[in-house]
Amino acid sequence: MSFPKQTIRDLPLHGTTVLLRADYNVPQKADGSIADDYRIRQSLPTLQYLIERECKIVICSHLGRPEGKPDKRFTLEPVAQHLADLIKQQVHFIPDCVGDRVSQILKHLPAGSVSLLENLRYYPDEEANADDFARQLAAASGATYFIQDGFGVVHRAHASTDAITRVLPSAAGLLLQKEYAHLVAVRDNPQRPLVAVMGGAKISDKIKVVVDFVQKADKVIIGGAMANNFLRWEGYNVGKSKVEDDIDEVIERIASLVCSDTHDHKTCLRRSDKLILPVDVTTAKTMDKDAPWEHKKIEDIRDNDIILDIGNATVELMKTHLEGARTVLWNGTLGYAEIPHFAHGSAWLALWLAQHKSETNSVIGGGDTADFALHWDKSHGESFGHISTGGGAGLELLAGKKLPGIEALMDKK
Repeated sequence: MSFPKQTIRDLPLHGTTVLLRADYNVPQKADGSIADDYRIRQSLPTLQYLIERECKIVICSHLGRPEGKPDKRFTLEPVAQHLADLIKQQVHFIPDCVGDRVSQILKHLPAGSVSLLENLRYYPDEEANADDFARQLAAASGATYFIQDGFGVVHRAHASTDAITRVLPSAAGLLLQKEYAHLVAVRDNPQRPLVAVMGGAKISDKIKVVVDFVQKADKVIIGGAMANNFLRWEGYNVGKSKVEDDIDEVIERIASLVCSDTHDHKTCLRRSDKLILPVDVTTAKTMDKDAPWEHKKIEDIRDNDIILDIGNATVELMKTHLEGARTVLWNGTLGYAEIPHFAHGSAWLALWLAQHKSETNSVIGGGDTADFALHWDKSHGESFGHISTGGGAGLELLAGKKLPGIEALMDKK
C-alpha cells in the first residue's frame, strides 16, 4: 500500500524553516548519557534530506514523563550533544520550546542550521493537545512547514502530533513513511508463509493484533507471560506466574477462530498446528537474577513456581514451525528477558531471525522487543529486516486503527 499522505519529497522545502517532530524518547544511563541511540539514528535520513536542501531545522521531541513541569532528569540536552556527534554538525540546544526567547535565538540561526528544543512535555498543554500551545510552538520556531517523523508518538493526539497540523502545512518524514510501509505490508500483503510470534506480559494490550493474525497468519506462536493465560485456560497449573484477570472469554474467542470445526476447543488448541503454545517452561521461585531455576514440562508446574521463559522443547517446537517462513512478525519477548537466565527463548529467536535474514523478512515490534533485539545484536539492528521505533503505534497500525498523527497530515492527492 502506498503512503496516503504527503511527505517531505512532495514539498518545496529548499531554504525554508521546518519544525520537525522526532521521537527522541531514548533510554538513558544513570549519568544522563544516551544508553541506546537507535531512535536517533533512524531519524538521520530525514535530517540529511533537509540539510541537503539548506533548511533551517527546528526539532521538537519529548523525553520521559516529567508530568508537565521542568525536570532536569528529562532534559533533551544530552540528546542534542549525541545528535551533533552523529551528524558531525553543531546542534543548537534551545532551553525551552515556546516563547520569545526561543523565537529570538532561532531567528539568528542561519539556513542549514539544526537545533533541538527542550522537552515538549515540560508543558501540560502538549499532552492536552491544546491548540494555543501548538500556535506558540509554531510561532517560536518560525517554521513554514511541519514534518512529522516521530512514529513512536503518532498514535497519540498531542499538540505536536495533531493540533500543530491545524497551524502549519504538515507532511511526513522518511522514517514515518518507512515504518508505515513495513508494518502495513506485513498486515495486508505479507510474503508467505507468515508466522507471528507474540509474547510480552499482556494479551489485553494486543488482543486485536492477536485476533487479526490468528486469521491472517499461517502460524501464530505464543510465548512470554501472554502464554500463561492460555495455559491456565487449558487447565494447567501456572503457580504464581503473571496472568491477567477476566481474560478467559478473549482466549475462548481466539480458540474458536483456530478450532472452528469442533466444540472441544481446549483439546483442539493443544494439538493445533496453527496456534503454537509452550510445551515446557523455565521456572523459578522468585524473579531475582540469582534465583535458582529449572526446566519443567507444563504438566509439572507447582503452586510456588513462576514461569519466566519458554523451555528447550518449546524452542525446538518453534524451530519446526518457523522452518520455511518468508515473513516473521515478532512482538513481545518470550520470557522475563531483563534477566539473562530467562532470555534464552528470546535470544534463540533473535539468532534464528539473524541467521535467516536472506530468506525471511523479519519485522520486530517496538518497545521491549526492539530494546531486546538491539541489545542482542552487535550489528545495531542490521541483522533484522526491520525494527520498529514505535511500540504502541506499531501495534495500533497492525490492528488496522487510524493513527491521529498520520491522519492529520496533508493527503497525498
